Amino acid sequence: MSIVRSIIFVIIMLGVLATLHELGHFWVARLLKIKVFEVSIFVGPKLLSWKHKDVNFTIRLIPIGAYVRFTEIDDEGYVVESSDPDLLINQPRIKRLIVSLAGPFMNLLLGFIIFLTMFWATGFVSTEIGTPMPGAQTNEVASEYTVGDTIKKVNGNSIFSAYDLYYELDSADPSEVMTLTLKSKETGKNYDVQLTPELKNRAMLQITVKTVDSDEDVKGWYVVSVDEEQNDNNPVLKAGDYITYINDVSVLDEGFSDYIYSLCDPDPIKVTYVRDGEVNEDEIIPKVVEYTTARGIRLIPYLIDSPNNFAKAISYAAKMPATIGNISVKGIKDIIAGKEKAYNLVSGPIGITTMVNDVVKDEEDTVSDKLYVLILLSAVISIALAFSNLLPIPGLDGIQIIFIVVEMVIGRRLSDKAEKRLTIVGFVLIIFLVVFAFISDILRIIFG
Repeated sequence: MSIVRSIIFVIIMLGVLATLHELGHFWVARLLKIKVFEVSIFVGPKLLSWKHKDVNFTIRLIPIGAYVRFTEIDDEGYVVESSDPDLLINQPRIKRLIVSLAGPFMNLLLGFIIFLTMFWATGFVSTEIGTPMPGAQTNEVASEYTVGDTIKKVNGNSIFSAYDLYYELDSADPSEVMTLTLKSKETGKNYDVQLTPELKNRAMLQITVKTVDSDEDVKGWYVVSVDEEQNDNNPVLKAGDYITYINDVSVLDEGFSDYIYSLCDPDPIKVTYVRDGEVNEDEIIPKVVEYTTARGIRLIPYLIDSPNNFAKAISYAAKMPATIGNISVKGIKDIIAGKEKAYNLVSGPIGITTMVNDVVKDEEDTVSDKLYVLILLSAVISIALAFSNLLPIPGLDGIQIIFIVVEMVIGRRLSDKAEKRLTIVGFVLIIFLVVFAFISDILRIIFG
């Protein structure tokens, strides 16, 4: 059933995004006194229609698109040629360009509004660097930067939002030096800080835990899972245990993070834990592993609880299109460099449905968590639609924008022959992209 719900959600989402895109064209055209003949919400067989201020409005059956018609159609389905100055085709080039750009702008605006709304509801993560993480690379250079300074670049690559930073951290070689360019909140000047990895040993208890310090009778670490190889293949702990002390140091102590990172020898570790209400003490032989110290970059989160934080939220929401464009360009570069598979960059309706279904069927997330992710996904797709609609492909705004810009440059309309050639090239391109997106979705499902 989850796949059915996912398909329905994707169809409605894409339909709504396409409708708002077309309404952007419509509203700007009306603002510029340009004649509009029809606004169709969705496509396919007509369900409902009405007329308002000489515009025919229709609601159709299939919620996968929408359109605005700026030309009159005769009974045989042909465009009626006219010299009417109110028609879009007879408008000055600058007005035609504004109308063409209005659709993509509406998608950008919608993405901005969704992100800002979610930031308002749940808070947001800034690009301001926070307190250093114990045992991490940031801790080694803590004296070189000021908490609250803004991360502007990583290894020379621009950072617009937290997502740009996450991308850089994920794609960078963890064994190489990382250069952070920070902007001082006091002086406004940029300066560099270098994070140098170190190879260290660490004693591992081979468990997965979560901290419990409230609403429970036992305070400490709740053991979620235990590796079968713990204690030289003789596990001591079990899922459901509560760890309270390690080597007589409380796991809830303020300095415990520093202490646990300091354990690097194969000496047995004494663990105090609670099982079925009883306190137990056992020694566990740890697994000593080599690791590269973490970057440890912490970003400062904010709630919108003041005018200053609201202004910051607006700024970060407005930067999300730059983030999505930035990561997309880097993804293309990674494909060219052979670091990434091409089918991981392009996603069609099948791929979007798969992503939505992964969110819907995740049993560990709450309904509110799933809803949050799906709404943010809608914002990302809306912004991506704005960029994709700028491609010079028939049926998209990009081809009209290209025609208008060329007219501005040469001072006259393109010949019918030139337009037809460009249209054919664009048509071939769109067929290629559709097929490639379909194949990419299938490959991603098969290979992950």
